[in-house]
Amino acid sequence: MKQRYKRLAALAAAMMMTVSLASCGSKNESASQDITAKSNNTAGTQNGSRELSDDITGEANYTAEANDGAAKNEAPAMLEAEAAYDTTAGGLDAAAAAAVGGNETAQEKYAPIEENGFKLTSREPLSTFSTDVDTASYANVRRMLNKGNFIYPDAVRAEEFINYFSYSYSQPEGDAPIAVTTELSDCPWNEDAKLLLVGVQAKEIEQETRPDMNLVLLIDVSGSMGSADKLPLAVTAFKKLAESLTENDRVSIVTYSGYERLILDGAKGSEYDKIAGMLDSLSTYGATAGEAGIRMAYDTAERNFIEGGNNRIIMATDGDLNVGIASPEELKALVEEKREGGVFLSVLGFGSGDFNDAALEALADNGNGNYSYIDSDKEAEKVLVSELNGTLVTVAKDVKAQIEFDPAAVEAYRLVGYENRALASEDFTDDTKDAGDMGAGHSATALFEIIPAKGVLGSEGAGVLELPEQEKSETPAAAADRLLTVKLRYKLPDGDESKEIAAPVSVSDYTAKAPSNLAFASCAAEFAMLLRQSEYSKLTLDMIDFQLKDELLTDEYRKEFKSLIALAKTKL
Repeated sequence: MKQRYKRLAALAAAMMMTVSLASCGSKNESASQDITAKSNNTAGTQNGSRELSDDITGEANYTAEANDGAAKNEAPAMLEAEAAYDTTAGGLDAAAAAAVGGNETAQEKYAPIEENGFKLTSREPLSTFSTDVDTASYANVRRMLNKGNFIYPDAVRAEEFINYFSYSYSQPEGDAPIAVTTELSDCPWNEDAKLLLVGVQAKEIEQETRPDMNLVLLIDVSGSMGSADKLPLAVTAFKKLAESLTENDRVSIVTYSGYERLILDGAKGSEYDKIAGMLDSLSTYGATAGEAGIRMAYDTAERNFIEGGNNRIIMATDGDLNVGIASPEELKALVEEKREGGVFLSVLGFGSGDFNDAALEALADNGNGNYSYIDSDKEAEKVLVSELNGTLVTVAKDVKAQIEFDPAAVEAYRLVGYENRALASEDFTDDTKDAGDMGAGHSATALFEIIPAKGVLGSEGAGVLELPEQEKSETPAAAADRLLTVKLRYKLPDGDESKEIAAPVSVSDYTAKAPSNLAFASCAAEFAMLLRQSEYSKLTLDMIDFQLKDELLTDEYRKEFKSLIALAKTKL
């Protein structure tokens, strides 16, 4: 079963159309190679090439294998879903989907992810990426597990599993809107590696001191939104949000289906009954004219613009944009053009079946907003009430991270997740390059597997990597105290020039017992890797569960995570 998932992920990455909505996000433009475990660097073998070749060769036998498994009572519905997975569109074939669960397993769309591999520090000492505070992937996969659905490998984004949870990071000091925290310990899934945590914390603001809000609720009321987990849940979510607004805030509602409608224009946030009444009046019909709705929402936000305020569109949809915008490039150009005027776009995803995760991620990434998936009233409460400021109030935009590894101290490294957030090295100081935005109180966390150089932190050097002899470091530990430097660049919400902060990480920062932030984040990352059937991890659900000690379960969401792992044991 695990091998079928692995082949599925490889085939989806290999055969997906080259133009996808993932291309709307930041991409790594360098031609560098990933160096994986057991790859032959001297021969220039590409990351995972042998496995990919095997997968393509075995494609013809794949459906037959799945059918054989079904005949042996090996979860027939799951096997049929795997066999039917459409690698050219990122979803299930519609007919096959109906056979294995109808709306719950229909043609959902996910951008292909090719998992990061190890990189040689001697060749690529810089790792550059945009920060990410999206959480949609975790909540969406939770939905799949809770309903016993097929788990799409490309639906699993490790960084969003990690960033779903809160961590105990230090608050920024002085006027800086963000601060960096680092932790270093052993890697629980790779005995040859250390695990580095890089945490970015945005400053908290009190609800009473937050900027006034100009919100446009952009709601998809097309026919595909008719099920209980779509429009009705969106209405519930927005009514929860409305309860937190004040008379200084402004709320507009734009709906779209076969055509767009402005049904509420600039109402005071204190007019809860009017806002709730309009929300309750909504019903579904027609096709999905997403482009027209988006344009009307921006026009409305610009007309009600609050100088110095939080001007934002919050889009609620399943992502089935089937009328209007014809290509990812047009979608990207539209939201990029509009964000320059100071109106940001956040996205709430709903439902299953024809759910288009790839489109929604692209919209939020390019609209200077965040992307959440709402699968329950509880999640709506988390995103739009408990974390209101983090979801809606930006304190730093275009936040980029660049990790500079010292080749004398680190032989290789691997970034866990952030595949579609990668940037070219030169993008770090390019203020025209868009990157992630951080809301008040939000944190962003990244994990790196690090192979220290020989003699550093007791390392034997290359470990699982087969490196050319001339690239193996002989630097003694005493001469290689500094391992790396973490650098962050950010802009203020209304600024155009970035500022930089930096934090060094040395051998002396290593601790044998993982600090609590790192210990929990590693469990979240490991769960994501397991669901993707990552070649870089060999841990089981029981091993992850064992690592989740009671002292790490500090809130209801972490406790739910442990319960989700227990559920996964019964489903996978």
